[in-house]
Amino acid sequence: QVKLVQSGGGLVQFGGSLRLSCAASGFTLDSYQVNWFRQAKGKEVEGVSCIGRSGTWTDYLNSVKGRFTFSRDNAKSMTYLEMSDLKPEDTAVYYCAAGRNPDPDFCTLISEKGRYEYWAQGTQVTVSS
Repeated sequence: QVKLVQSGGGLVQFGGSLRLSCAASGFTLDSYQVNWFRQAKGKEVEGVSCIGRSGTWTDYLNSVKGRFTFSRDNAKSMTYLEMSDLKPEDTAVYYCAAGRNPDPDFCTLISEKGRYEYWAQGTQVTVSS
């Protein structure tokens, strides 16, 4: 079955760390930029981070810069979002998504759903104060 599968997340205390993983199943990830989005209760979806196909380009939501690091391993069709110094405002359901991008060294944080061919199932991240 062709899909994205994410793992990680859960409950963490203020200032703690978590790692989210996003894996391609049934296809290879190297033709796709990968993004992380999140949606807090009662709020709109926002783009958190993206990584270009080669892994050399990343972009981040201003509020997570310096705290989140996005990496990928194309040989394993895996991506990883390392989140540190977590704050209660990071609490949300996090989703990874993959979209084709002809430029291997660029990505965008556009949250338009139709822009991405694959979406994972979502995982809750809760940061307690």
